[in-house]
Amino acid sequence: MPARFSLDPTTARSGVPRQGHGRRRDRRGRSGRGSLLPPGVPASLTRQERFEDLVTDSAERLRERWGTKVERMSFEVAFVPDAEALLRAEAEGEAPPLGASLPGRRQEPPRVIVFRRPLETVAGSAEALPWLVHDVVVELVAELLAMPPERVDPDYRGEPPEQDD
Repeated sequence: MPARFSLDPTTARSGVPRQGHGRRRDRRGRSGRGSLLPPGVPASLTRQERFEDLVTDSAERLRERWGTKVERMSFEVAFVPDAEALLRAEAEGEAPPLGASLPGRRQEPPRVIVFRRPLETVAGSAEALPWLVHDVVVELVAELLAMPPERVDPDYRGEPPEQDD
């Protein structure tokens, strides 16, 4: 039988509510420290949340331009490609895929899947990551719409921006 426990700090393991105020104090009567930044402040976002925001921003830009064609697509973020895709890329002597596009089926919308870790590795810096994410999203949407990426988004670069030395 699995052990029962509660994630609610006001109840004990038995499920009986604890007595007391719910705020814990140390032996000197001081309460625990709060977070340094309030939730929602960009610095308090995790790397995953910041990456998801980049994908969402790119998807929104394309939705504004293409409307229902892109609106019905599902945009997703995965940490890495599945093992099968990695083995296939290795066998063909290619780099791991940065994303995947899956055409829709009867009840499923077309899907655009962006792989976070390979993109972070290829980008190499936080400054290059936003343009790379956008370009990959544009390429995957272009694949689903069967048109060139330059037509999907005129701002598509296909290559890294110039670095100032």
